[in-house]
Amino acid sequence: MTTSKTDSNLIAQEGQSADLDTVAVSRRKLLGGAVLAAGSLATPSLVSAAESNPDNLPPNVPEWTPYLGEGVDVNPYGMPSEHEAHVIRRSVEWLTASPESSVNFTPLHELDGIVTPNGLCFERHHGGVPEVIPQDYRLMINGLVDRELIFTIDDLKRFPQVNRFHFLECAANGGMEWRGAQLNGCQYTFGMVHNVQYSGVRLSDICREVGIKPEAKWVLAEGGDSAGMNRSIPIEKILDDCMIAYSMNGEALRPEQGYPARLVVPGWEGNMWVKWIRRLEFGDMPYMAREETSKYTDLMEDGNARMFTWVMDAKSCVTSPSPEKPILHKGQNLLKGLAWSGRGKITRVDVSLDGGRNWQAAELHDPVLDKSLTRFTLPFQWNGEDLLVQSRAMDETGYVQPTIQALQKERGVNSIYHNNAIATWHVKTNGEVENVRIG
Repeated sequence: MTTSKTDSNLIAQEGQSADLDTVAVSRRKLLGGAVLAAGSLATPSLVSAAESNPDNLPPNVPEWTPYLGEGVDVNPYGMPSEHEAHVIRRSVEWLTASPESSVNFTPLHELDGIVTPNGLCFERHHGGVPEVIPQDYRLMINGLVDRELIFTIDDLKRFPQVNRFHFLECAANGGMEWRGAQLNGCQYTFGMVHNVQYSGVRLSDICREVGIKPEAKWVLAEGGDSAGMNRSIPIEKILDDCMIAYSMNGEALRPEQGYPARLVVPGWEGNMWVKWIRRLEFGDMPYMAREETSKYTDLMEDGNARMFTWVMDAKSCVTSPSPEKPILHKGQNLLKGLAWSGRGKITRVDVSLDGGRNWQAAELHDPVLDKSLTRFTLPFQWNGEDLLVQSRAMDETGYVQPTIQALQKERGVNSIYHNNAIATWHVKTNGEVENVRIG
């Protein structure tokens, strides 16, 4: 095993961010450096009964019981408990040029089940969040169609509705890890993914409405943001399972998620899920847009780049224990994680506690859905020994999540996209956890 440390305490105890101004200097040096592992956390500690308010502990009656609480009109839109204020999206200031063209990360380590709350879904923007007036919103359809049409948001809602759970993952999720373990946190290493229930209309229904000419083979999806985001999508995918969504988790899309309507391209890289969707142009060839030529291609070791690598292959991560979730107790513990695949359903997740020498099958929790996050757990005993925790996902096509060594042998280390390699958390004897590379 080889491990080496970067600056410590990037992710502070209880999920609080460290001073990113300080971190930025050393991380810029790190980006040009060799294979590195992330830093450590403060030693975890439990709040004992003696440190709590003893009057609130059984068999006493706690202070919140004898009195009436707040009424129903205090919070017209419900909010989490103030004691959960640390469960938020976080960004890394030095990662991109500006907040308008940046990303923040979902706190996967704080979540259970498979549904990401709307306020915690990661964001990735290229020109900031536009303020779209829904009454002025229009979706234009043109190109190789029988009838070029313009739809309002109300027009879209007149089509038959579909409701589906799907994950959305940025192609750059885990991209910092190609050369070595970098960001010391589950949130920052894996947090460019979320999973919600989308409600909207099948694009195949819209295609039937406008009529698709036989020579139409591709669709250019264009967004209404200042970046004019656009991507080419094969007609087969459009007709298979793509949607125009106007709701997520039962409520209207949030502005940062594309309000009032966005494209949903299940299982494919998030850059193709064009937000604030304003136009679909049908053509006979790919449009070779900026985001699929100079960007979102996979630079290989020989200097050539792979194009149109849309599918997000099977991937998994252990969310607890993790750098933000150290082990606090010896004895029985519960390992938790998430797995997903752009090719279909997850069929199995294996977990190793010794760096891949031995594997055991984790429990997959229902529902296990197509192109959706899947929750897995595994009870384990911990007696204070070092652990090297890994997870390995398999999907219904037979694809098995690879090691980083296998990916690097095929693609080198120059890409920042489509890193679905098995990751490793090092659990130390005091329960602290850090991100490491072994091999």
